[in-house]
Amino acid sequence: MTSIGTGYDLSNSVFSPDGRNFQVEYAVKAVENGGTAIGIRCKDGVVLAVEKIITSKLLKPGANKRIATVDRHVGIVSAGLVPDGRHFVSRARDEASSWRSVYKGPIPTSALSNRLGSYVQAYTLYSSVRPFGVTAIVGGWDSEAELAVDGLYMIEPSGLYWGYYGAATGKGRQAAKAELEKLDLSSGTLSLLDGVKEAARIIYVAHEDSKDKDFELEMTWISSLDGPTKGRHEEVPRELREEAERAAKRALEGEDEDEDATKGDSNENERMEE
Repeated sequence: MTSIGTGYDLSNSVFSPDGRNFQVEYAVKAVENGGTAIGIRCKDGVVLAVEKIITSKLLKPGANKRIATVDRHVGIVSAGLVPDGRHFVSRARDEASSWRSVYKGPIPTSALSNRLGSYVQAYTLYSSVRPFGVTAIVGGWDSEAELAVDGLYMIEPSGLYWGYYGAATGKGRQAAKAELEKLDLSSGTLSLLDGVKEAARIIYVAHEDSKDKDFELEMTWISSLDGPTKGRHEEVPRELREEAERAAKRALEGEDEDEDATKGDSNENERMEE
């Protein structure tokens, strides 16, 4: 009975006998049905990318953005229910505006993530609301801090949030996470330009499980004050994004050729043994 939530999934304010909140778990399932979103923390900035599935040929290319600017130095990408993501961004902008009006400066990425995590968690407490069906990745560059630092945080439907070197969510989360772990991001050696190329490659790798569907790659970045965006959250220039996409496609084609060659060698060995 408790394993499927029957009788214990009608309200946020009810726990099952084994301590689970099924409404939150259902929100996580909604996230897993969304396009893959990732964030990469580089030595001189942050890259955000999302796999935007094209659900209709009538959609205008480049419209319906999934990555939003919250403040000049902060961006948010989310996976899951698109309307929930837009409301989440609206709240984030309110928090950033409130901080600026009180403290006369930009909100630190860590403080914004803390406030948003608390806001999301409040939606898991009352029977009159439901949890957010999104997992959001918040990236920023705090240039006005005593030590200018970049920040990357992921906020889950439960309100839980962590700081990351590389974060992934959405349908291709597992594949993207495996690729991120190969980059050794904790060493702080990956440049922002290399981060753009890796982000494109990882999104294409994660898309392999649903390659029968077309998608559009959306990418933004925030660099240090000495970098190309001068501390601002901006879209990756079209030429650079297209170059990264071409490199990602070549990398995938190379992996496919290697796999075919390996299979051919193994089949040849089997024939020789026979």
